Amino acid sequence: MKRIARACLTNTTQYMVLGMLFVLFTQFTTDQSFINSQLRNSRVATAKYSKDDELRREFQAQGLSYPPQELYFRAFKKEGIFEVWVADWSGYYKKFRDYTVCALPGGLGPKRVRGDHQIPEGFYHIDEFNPQSNYFLSLGINYPNKSDRAFGGTGGDIYIHGACKTVGCLPLSDEKIMEVYWLSVLAKGSGQSRIPVHIFPYKFDNYVFDSEERVNYGAKVARFWDNIRQGYDWFERNRTVPTVSVGSRGQYNFR
Repeated sequence: MKRIARACLTNTTQYMVLGMLFVLFTQFTTDQSFINSQLRNSRVATAKYSKDDELRREFQAQGLSYPPQELYFRAFKKEGIFEVWVADWSGYYKKFRDYTVCALPGGLGPKRVRGDHQIPEGFYHIDEFNPQSNYFLSLGINYPNKSDRAFGGTGGDIYIHGACKTVGCLPLSDEKIMEVYWLSVLAKGSGQSRIPVHIFPYKFDNYVFDSEERVNYGAKVARFWDNIRQGYDWFERNRTVPTVSVGSRGQYNFR
């Protein structure tokens, strides 16, 4: 009886291992297919040819594995900075590079109306890879999200893209979008289904609005900034990306 039980256990274990290998193989095939489909576009192929070796060397110099497994993007409107963070072997994020946002339409405050030229503020993720963009290469973000819609936010088509002109997006120039786009392709090809993009009005540790300035921006915007600062502080404390949810009134919750 024990011998039969051991045989059954052995067979079960073998099936489990084979099943896991099949899932991993299928995942690899699917992800590699995504990379290959992107490389069929000449601009993505140019990005790889121009940037892959340089990025690999820089990752190695910073002690990061290449290609990246997990990326995190963070942008600050007042400073005009777009940050790229990479998860290291421990699961914590390390800043890889800062990029300059080379054109900044609108002003501080969230996007609420289609055509207001505002860059959104809040917690998003990449939801589109566009290798044939009017702005060379572009990565779409999921604006408006649930929070935006709760506050009446309208519009769409918000991208991180090339060139240095925009009416509400985050332009990095053609040269820099090649790096960010190719890293994003590699991360998705490594299995990252969602690349988070968090956009803030300013670096909360570097600048504090006085009471008069808060009044000028309005109580609703001030409360909104107090809310999104919680997500900013979470990452600053933990160097991990918080899990973000949206409450019934549009407020962000973090854990």
